[in-house]
Amino acid sequence: MSNMVESATPVAARFVGQSVQRKEDKRLLTGHGSYVDDIAVHGLLHGAFFRSDVARAAISSLDTSAAEALPGVIAVFTWQDFHEKFGESYHAMLGEELVVPPPLAIADVRHVGDPIAFVVAESRYLAEDACSLIEVDYDARQAVSDYRTAAEDPNVVHAGWGLESNVMVEEPFMALNADLDQVLAEATHVAEATIEQNRYVCVPMEGRGIIADWHPGRQELDLVVSCQSVHETRNYFARYLGIPEGSVRVTARDVGGGFGQKMFVFREECAAVLASRLLGQPVKWIEDRWENLVAAPHSRNEIGTVKVVVDDDMAIQAITIDHTADVGAYPAVPAIIDPGLLPGPYRIPRLGFSMKLVWSNTMGKGAYRGPWMFETTAREMAIDVAARQIGIDPIELRRRNLLRSDELPFTNPAGQVFQEITPLETLEQALEILDFDAFRQEQAEARAEGRLLGLGASCYVEPTSMAAPTLATEGATIRIEASGKVVAFMSTTSHGQSVETTMAQVIADTIGVDYDDVTIIQADTNSTPYGPGTGGSRTAVIAGGAAHNAALEVRDKVLKLAAHQLEANPDDLVIEAGVVSVKGTPARSTTLEEIAKNAYRFAETLPADLDSSLEATVRFRPSRLPTWSNAAHLCVIEVDRKSWVPRVLRYIVSEDCGRMIHPNVVEGQIFGGVVQGIGGVLYEDFTYDASGNPLTTTFMDYLLPTTTEVPDIEVGHVQSESTTNPGGYKGLGEGGAIGSHACVANAVGDALAHLAVNVTRTPLGPNDIFELVQAAGAA
Repeated sequence: MSNMVESATPVAARFVGQSVQRKEDKRLLTGHGSYVDDIAVHGLLHGAFFRSDVARAAISSLDTSAAEALPGVIAVFTWQDFHEKFGESYHAMLGEELVVPPPLAIADVRHVGDPIAFVVAESRYLAEDACSLIEVDYDARQAVSDYRTAAEDPNVVHAGWGLESNVMVEEPFMALNADLDQVLAEATHVAEATIEQNRYVCVPMEGRGIIADWHPGRQELDLVVSCQSVHETRNYFARYLGIPEGSVRVTARDVGGGFGQKMFVFREECAAVLASRLLGQPVKWIEDRWENLVAAPHSRNEIGTVKVVVDDDMAIQAITIDHTADVGAYPAVPAIIDPGLLPGPYRIPRLGFSMKLVWSNTMGKGAYRGPWMFETTAREMAIDVAARQIGIDPIELRRRNLLRSDELPFTNPAGQVFQEITPLETLEQALEILDFDAFRQEQAEARAEGRLLGLGASCYVEPTSMAAPTLATEGATIRIEASGKVVAFMSTTSHGQSVETTMAQVIADTIGVDYDDVTIIQADTNSTPYGPGTGGSRTAVIAGGAAHNAALEVRDKVLKLAAHQLEANPDDLVIEAGVVSVKGTPARSTTLEEIAKNAYRFAETLPADLDSSLEATVRFRPSRLPTWSNAAHLCVIEVDRKSWVPRVLRYIVSEDCGRMIHPNVVEGQIFGGVVQGIGGVLYEDFTYDASGNPLTTTFMDYLLPTTTEVPDIEVGHVQSESTTNPGGYKGLGEGGAIGSHACVANAVGDALAHLAVNVTRTPLGPNDIFELVQAAGAA
């Protein structure tokens, strides 16, 4: 394990901090990316799922005979075929208690999209045709579709498990301060708001997909998977099939987005693997868009009653929440609120919370970019409600309570220690970019004209490279090849984060070689070090730390070999652009290619005590967990009085992600997260009817924001470097999504505030806004 922090950069940074040409661009932008569906192997078969079209029912009868008789159909699998064919089905990150459900329904279905049968045929077309020939009779039951009343609903989602209620987890109210009740009772201002966040989904460009190829003679499994963690996928299926990890190879080629949805193995991948093992042939399953919307893990869908306690000096003295979250029928991850994040980047000394997770007959909950997002959404929307009740500008209330960098470290009431963050500084920078005073004047003039113009704000702190089980380390193996070029085997599984580019920048600067001379290999369990997966805003800090420290060890080996060749002291040498020279005497030099040739081809000529290997493997763990980053978001929205359509006019982010490796990549991550937040408030809303039928199953009714709806996003940077890792980096991959939901909602709320409209729930499409205005009597 390595956690060393280098005292000085070997050479002046040439690539870190620069927006160099991305290594991924050439293949991806010219259509040469390689995704699961692009892969063909000999004897490949294709799978399709027959899924339930009812939300809750017992299966009375199931007839697959017509499907089995269709020419070209190889097999139709039901639960009976898979029963007792697999072993443990848990993810190390989540613990052994939360297991992946059986790959196919056993005796009943519990949500629309529940897989009942898996058809394997010579083509996907034939498999789909065969699915249409399967006949099933249901004994329909009343579905539990509203999570807000699920705890009291007499209909039990998992009655088949012997459960008597729909409550998965319940934590009664806990006050983290002894005087919380007294402060609540004696406070000058106690603002209460019930904040509700709607259900929306990840929608990666590439859906889930897998090629499972079981080799009976070797008792080995080859997998090509669209996933976020090849190593955890390997470990999962080794346990699942009861074979050694070394008998499973997982690769992930190019991955067209994940956002958390592909972090874990789910039922469909299990069915494909079992089918391949039973048939002894490779089986491919590619998720279509309907399946991705209906049967891939969903997210958000939470509600919380928040109390914000403010004293006469406008200092927030306490915040509490009573929180309920919908986990659907089969949650891929637990949706547990982190109370330590509820106070956020504010100087709030008291905290209390309760939590309830409930099952419903809907698609299960999964991770989605910023899974701790609701803590920010609830707090930031409640702060706006509190400010208006008190009669203070929401921006001013934030200014008076945000932490400043000069008062850190700060320990919040949950014991979270904030260091190296800049909450107030980022808000002030965002307000400067906006020209806040001029905006308030413009808003007043707009209101005088009858226009609805609003400003929303949201400030947050993000725990990047967090200390969750299995997530604390990453690995890197770096080698100088015989040509003098550098190859790095990283434990990451990139799915859009430009890891090939940013890690090459770190390695090039640390060793002292050209960026173009570094190749990054990742997402192959047969060649790369173990890694828990790319997610949780961890790569820059932890993988970057591993890359740096492995590169540093390789650099030291190069210098020792060069010192022998040049008859110099290693401390007197410098490496730049792949050339090793004596400081002040550049004529005395050699190249990495010459050093590698001596090390690999003429090793017998070197002294016995001189290490001729030009390779190092390092695992890195930050000196503290987590590494905190933060940002402030501002959004300007105008609501049309005739159509009630909200339009985003400006969006501003001031971000502190520490030292930036690649500024364009940083801003690209921010842009993507912000667009997801805009979509989740103004356009996206996955809905079910009272019977548990999904109503938004295509892009005709599940709306996504496009370039037409999104303005140019303005970004400012405040850089406070982190001391948890040698590069001074912080994570930021999820921040854009965490901050934007509340920011956009608050902008709509500010636009309507003078009409006595109180915005406490999302989504906020035209109909939603009209209903709010109408309820306030201002339509």
